[in-house]
Amino acid sequence: MKKLINNPDAVVRESLQGFAAAHPDLVQVHFDPTYVVRADGAQDGKVGVVSGGGSGHEPMHNGYVGRGMLDAACPGEVFTSPTPDQMQAATEAVDGGAGVLHLVKNYTGDVMNFDMAADLAEDGGTDVRSVVINDDVAVEDSTYTAGRRGVGATVLIEKICGAAAADGYALDDVADLAAACNEDARSMGMALTSCTVPSAGEPTFDLGEEEMEIGIGIHGEPGRERKDIAPADEVVDLLMEPVIADRPFTDGDDVLLFVNSMGGTPMIELYLAYRKAVEVAEAHGLNVVRNLVGPYITSLEMAGMSVTLLQMTEERIRLWDAPVHTPGLRWGA
Repeated sequence: MKKLINNPDAVVRESLQGFAAAHPDLVQVHFDPTYVVRADGAQDGKVGVVSGGGSGHEPMHNGYVGRGMLDAACPGEVFTSPTPDQMQAATEAVDGGAGVLHLVKNYTGDVMNFDMAADLAEDGGTDVRSVVINDDVAVEDSTYTAGRRGVGATVLIEKICGAAAADGYALDDVADLAAACNEDARSMGMALTSCTVPSAGEPTFDLGEEEMEIGIGIHGEPGRERKDIAPADEVVDLLMEPVIADRPFTDGDDVLLFVNSMGGTPMIELYLAYRKAVEVAEAHGLNVVRNLVGPYITSLEMAGMSVTLLQMTEERIRLWDAPVHTPGLRWGA
C-alpha cells in the first residue's frame, strides 16, 4: 500500500484537521462527535441542509458545506457510516428555526443512523425531514444496500436543495424538491482499478489487468458485469444506455449531464468521455443544458468514472445556477 498517510487509524481525523486549517473562512470542524458546519453557523429562518456518509468520497460531503449548499456534513470513518450522535449534533447546530432536511444516500448504515438522529433531534424540538437518494441503476441490491445505491445525484441534489433553502423555501418544499430530483435522476459507474482502504492495506477487490467492472459501487461493491477493457466510447455507451433506458426521458427533455471521476481518472479522460456522453444524450433527443465534469464523488484512488443524468426544469436550472461558495464547488459568489 502506497499512501500519503501516517497512522491508518488517524487518516480521517488528520485529514479533517487539514481541511479546517485550509478553509477557516468557510467551515468549522467539530470533534467528539465529529461534524462539519458552515463557519457562519446556523442561519435564522433558513432551512438547514445536512448530509453525510463514510469518508473516502471527497470532496463529498465535507467539501460541499458552505453558502448555497450544505449547512453541515457528518463524516464517518472511511467507507463507514457516521454515527447518530454526529448527525444529531450537526442537525441541532444548523437549526435556525425553520427545520432541517437530511439528504441521505441509500446505504443501510446511513439510513438507519440518520433515522435515529432525526428522532433524537425531533425529541429536542427540531423539525426534521429526510429524503433518501437512490439513483444508481446498476443493481437493485448490493453489499451495502437494500434497493438501489445513492451515488452521483447526491451532489446535484445537495446543490439544488442548498440553493432552494438559501432562497427561503419552506422545509416541506425543499424536501419535496429533493424527492422530485431523485425521481428524475439516474446514474451508473465503472472501474478500471480497485481502491485500497487505509485500514485494510490491500485492494478492496481483484480486477485483472485487462478487465473492467461495469456498474461498480462507490465502496467497491460488485457491479452488473465484468468485461474486457474497451475503448472509452464503448464504455460510455455501456453506462449511458442503461441510465437513459431506466427513466422515461422523452424527446426534447432538458438534462444536466454529470461525468464524474472515481478518484484516479484524470480530467483529460473525463472530457473525452463527456464528449461521447453528450453525443449519446443528443441521439436520444435530450438537450444537455447544464453539466458538471470532475472528481466530485470519489472512491479514494479508484480509476473509473460514473455518469449521471438529471432532468432539468426552469426552477432547477435557476437553483443550479445560483451562487455557491464551498471548498469543493464554487461559482457566482
